Amino acid sequence: MAHFAEIDENNIVLRVIVVNNNELLDEENNENESLGSAFCSTLFGGNWVQTSYNRSFRKNFAGTGFTYDTERDVFIPPKPFETWLLNEDTCRWYAPVPRPDDGKNIFGMSPFSLGKLNPEQHLV
Repeated sequence: MAHFAEIDENNIVLRVIVVNNNELLDEENNENESLGSAFCSTLFGGNWVQTSYNRSFRKNFAGTGFTYDTERDVFIPPKPFETWLLNEDTCRWYAPVPRPDDGKNIFGMSPFSLGKLNPEQHLV
């Protein structure tokens, strides 16, 4: 099965649908993305771009709200936080500060200590 993302005039993904691979086959039984895009446009209208569930092309599987970057020919997920940076190789966002590697969770406690809290301790 093939997947196609509908993108709006700002290259934002509106939805992703599944299309039978037969709709992409040309006269020589080779898959052709333009045939799949045309099939989707005929059924639903709009502009359609193929996306890969296993990320074998276009870096990321498209999702609603993703951006299709025409220059890179990739799908980029929404930026989770204003300070996050884009990894140019993966086209995924990452935090500007590395995650602490101290064995503690974000509350500063080991996940195994949560069951041992005394009544005076509070999670912030």
